Amino acid sequence: MAKSKASAAKAGGATAVAAASPYVQRLIQDTELRSDLKSAYDSARVAYGRINNGKAPAKLLDDKKLQKELQNAANSLKSASDSLRSGPKRRKRGLSFGKLLFLGIIGAGVALGVSEGLRNKVLDALFGAEEEFDYQSTTTPAPPPPTPAATGS
Repeated sequence: MAKSKASAAKAGGATAVAAASPYVQRLIQDTELRSDLKSAYDSARVAYGRINNGKAPAKLLDDKKLQKELQNAANSLKSASDSLRSGPKRRKRGLSFGKLLFLGIIGAGVALGVSEGLRNKVLDALFGAEEEFDYQSTTTPAPPPPTPAATGS
């Protein structure tokens, strides 16, 4: 019973530390960070195995595979540290300017299509008000053509 209480206290303490530390939270939440750290660990482990294979130290400097593994480990650690420094990636919320503009254009098109009064106001603003006028000719109408005279026989 005492062991279970002690282990529960330790687990509670570890949970409290994990909740308090932003780095631990990032490690738990960020899969890319975890994969970078795992890749760095794997590369370092392979490099350590190549160093401990019994070769002379002078030959280690010419070992291309060792250099490649050390380079991979360094790149992965750099990527992980950059990820930790940059902070969590936040998702954008809300509408971007492009989406807002698109919705505005669609809304204006629907409003113009539905409302005849709005359509007339827009046309008047663009092309000027419609003028209604009566056309009156200044010339006299042509006389009617003569009708053929009836010939009497």
